[in-house]
Order: sequence, then structure tokens, then C-alpha cells
Amino acid sequence: MNESVHNATTMAELNSGVKRSRGRPKGAKSRLPAEAKEVIAAAAACLGGTERLILWAKEDPKNEYAFWATIYPKLLPLTVNAHLTANLVSELAALNASAKPAD
Repeated sequence: MNESVHNATTMAELNSGVKRSRGRPKGAKSRLPAEAKEVIAAAAACLGGTERLILWAKEDPKNEYAFWATIYPKLLPLTVNAHLTANLVSELAALNASAKPAD
């Protein structure tokens, strides 16, 4: 299906009130089978593994940026547990007020 037809279909679905969910449903299997992951890992090892990845990242600042921006975050947890209190909000308001220049 070409892209313009696909986009038109998607817009028609959205406009018709069809509720669309995001992501894979809970309990659904990954689209990338374990065997495919093993093949990719084996290819990475043959291409130099960790040492080669380090060299690649150091070759160019753009490569290092790509590592930190797209590769490394895949290792981080998807959610962050944080407890914010009203004290934090009031402290930020006080800092903001003190940062404004006097008239």
C-alpha cells in the first residue's frame, strides 16, 4: 500500500471515532523473535563487539551522540518513579521570583 493511501485510511479511521491504542497489548509476544535477536547479536560479535562499538562511537561526535541518544537509552527503564511534593513547587516558585530582575 502506498503511503498516501495508508495515511488517508488512518485519517479516515481516526475521524470515524475508532479508538486506537498505542503499543503492544500486555502479554503479546515481541515482534522480533528470539532467534532473530540471536542472529543480530552474533553479527555484532563478528563485527567487533564491544571494542568495535567503542571505536565507532569515538570516530565521530555524531556517532557518540547516536550512542547516547538512541542506543544507550534502550537499556534504561521505561518508567521513572518519583514523588514530588508541594514543597518542591513552592521552592521553584521562590527561585523563579528571586531570579527576576528588580524594576
